[in-house]
Amino acid sequence: MHIILVSDRLATAKTITLTARHLALATVGLVLAVIVLSSLFSYFTVRHAAEVRLPFLQSLLVSVREQETQKTQEFLRENLNAMAVRLGQLQAQLMRLDSLGERLGQISGIKPSDKAADKPGQGGPFIAPARPLTPDDLQRQIDQLSRQIDTKGDYLGLIETEMMDERVKKNQLPTALPVEAQWNASGFGWRIDPFTGEQAMHEGIDFIAETGTPIHAAAAGIVVTVERHPQYGNLVEIDHGNELITRYAHASKVLVKQGALVKRGQKIAEVGSTGRSTGPHLHFEVRFKGIAQNPNRFLQNARPQKLAAYRRK
Repeated sequence: MHIILVSDRLATAKTITLTARHLALATVGLVLAVIVLSSLFSYFTVRHAAEVRLPFLQSLLVSVREQETQKTQEFLRENLNAMAVRLGQLQAQLMRLDSLGERLGQISGIKPSDKAADKPGQGGPFIAPARPLTPDDLQRQIDQLSRQIDTKGDYLGLIETEMMDERVKKNQLPTALPVEAQWNASGFGWRIDPFTGEQAMHEGIDFIAETGTPIHAAAAGIVVTVERHPQYGNLVEIDHGNELITRYAHASKVLVKQGALVKRGQKIAEVGSTGRSTGPHLHFEVRFKGIAQNPNRFLQNARPQKLAAYRRK
């Protein structure tokens, strides 16, 4: 390629010859110039933008950190609150077990010793854990303790129910002496009737005592009969459930009314000599399904001093 230069300043025209090599070098130079200018423009642009945006980015990063810290604190606080609630529930369950244990002790007659109330001895070498205890580990231990407490509570509750049932059954059996006196003045069975002199069935036992001596319920129950009977005199009948009835006859004074709920050992009447009687005494009967039973079977282990204990309850 030939380029002719013509100018007033030049005496003659000049010719420049451009070869392919010259064109290639010019192209390369142009590309390099463009790249350099672009790089310089980008550098100054980014630097200016960074100087302008840097405070905004820093505040954004600080805000993100604060939010993460707040979320972490809220998570820990929620876990701690949940654990505190769970610990409160466990404390309530422990109080319930303590109360249940006291009731079982009262029912069984076993009093807790002072030593048992003290904190049990513990000890042993200290072995540090491989890693610190995390909230999840603490929560698992709390849940495990809660399950153990629930299991023990259910077990103690079952024992209490069985013991209460057994106590109720025993409390409903007429095994307490109705009068603090000797009985068998006239025993249960066939005897010579004191009025006719003939053989007759005696369906109870007699307690010889002075007029006015307290008569107590031999077991807990409901008063079903209070009447003046021509042969029994002033009569009280107590229903103890399961078709078991006790009868108290010849009383001088009755202190309960029909339908009243009486406790074991409660005073219900006073000894007298009303009805078909030769003198002050208590005629005591035990009937099961309407059939007279020998009261000695129920009272054979009773003692007069037990009656005072019943009255104190």
